[in-house]
Amino acid sequence: MKKILYIILSLFTASTVLANQPKDWQLGFQDPASDGMRDIVNFHNNLLLPIIIAISVFVLFLMVYACIRFRASRNPNPSKTTHNVTVEILWTLIPCLILIVMAVPSFKILYKQDTIPKADVTVKAIGYQWYWGYEYPDENIIFESYMIETKDLKENQPRLLAVDNEVVVPVNKVIKVLITANDVLHAWALPSFGVKRDAVPGRINETWFKAEKVGTYYGQCSELCGIKHAFMPITVRVVSEEDYQEWLSEARVKFAKEEIENDKLKLASK
Repeated sequence: MKKILYIILSLFTASTVLANQPKDWQLGFQDPASDGMRDIVNFHNNLLLPIIIAISVFVLFLMVYACIRFRASRNPNPSKTTHNVTVEILWTLIPCLILIVMAVPSFKILYKQDTIPKADVTVKAIGYQWYWGYEYPDENIIFESYMIETKDLKENQPRLLAVDNEVVVPVNKVIKVLITANDVLHAWALPSFGVKRDAVPGRINETWFKAEKVGTYYGQCSELCGIKHAFMPITVRVVSEEDYQEWLSEARVKFAKEEIENDKLKLASK
């Protein structure tokens, strides 16, 4: 009984379902951490949902009305009418108008997402079977990011989402993400930032976000890429500018691009 009450409360209490990672019995989007995601949530909650609910209620009313008004006992001699020009024009024009009302703001959001402002930080994400590799082209940094196994998780690290090497970015800065793949199709997705782009071998896709809140945000590969598709999470840690500069100074040594590439060449030659 307690479990049932918990489920019901979870469905109707917004604070229990909105977070920077998925929650049990979550209903709705994750808490937006960027302006882009906020636009998506507002578009969904303030426009799409009212329209969908109105259409569903109207269709349900028509079904109930037809069942009652035109049942055999009340309508022993049914009408033989097969066409009604007025009705056919209305049920063609009204859905078109509804689609236009939904399309205009959605196109604005898509245009905003595709128009990348001047970037403060550029990150390149490469999808592999089955993990992510990252580069900071302007900082000469390269590293690989693997999911932490369940047995190795530390306190507060979520299962199937935590990684050994996180992407670190500064807060309130435009982050441009270059996305590609090394083998098959992947997809780089971060729900809290409203970001999702396919990673295609031989092609570079672009996206961007501007995180407004310090914290750790989780995503996952969103393209069916093989047997371990569910085990290549994405973790982005948003920090202050001071902490980011401190991380950069350490990362330039720990993840120096030339040294890592030389190590790979040595291993390949053996």
